[in-house]
Amino acid sequence: MVQTQSEQASPVLLFVGLGNPGSQYAKTRHNAGQWFIHALAKKAGASFSYDSKVKGDIATLRIGATTCRLLIPDDYMNCCGAIIKKTAAFYRIAPEAICVVHDELDLPAGTIRLKYSGGHGGHNGLRDMIDQLQTANFQRLRIGIGHPGQKQYIADFVLKPPAFEERIQIDNSISQALTIVDELIAGNLEKAMRLLHTSTE
Repeated sequence: MVQTQSEQASPVLLFVGLGNPGSQYAKTRHNAGQWFIHALAKKAGASFSYDSKVKGDIATLRIGATTCRLLIPDDYMNCCGAIIKKTAAFYRIAPEAICVVHDELDLPAGTIRLKYSGGHGGHNGLRDMIDQLQTANFQRLRIGIGHPGQKQYIADFVLKPPAFEERIQIDNSISQALTIVDELIAGNLEKAMRLLHTSTE
């Protein structure tokens, strides 16, 4: 059963940045989730190492008594769910304690939103994650990248870098989101949403 946002979410123990592997995709809009994860690791002074057991890059944050993992799956967007599932199982992390960070076509560049649960909205990374975890009850940080205007242009749009001004807007929204990470790790989803959504209106 899908829970509502008003229900208390678990403290986040795993942040996942969606995207595609390889330098040719690193600066594309579809990798915005990974931009956030790298920014978070840099702010926290954490470094990534490749974990062959789960097939992904892992970094560890320690906030007070809480240990939190950062994951960048080493697989393409539409088949990242198995890596997320394996990582969560290895570290004994429930889906409700996962925050997946991803690009969002339905939000303009410079807008960033938090939500809990819901559908995949046509996002292939979310679709595969829901299929693998067999639940939609996880937290999502949605990074707006804008929309090309027509459906037939979406595939090309997400696999290209944003314009210079758009990238600045996206980076600014990521900086805002970094300020509420401690609230997410503490399990204060409603407070984090309120702070983030007020600061980016």
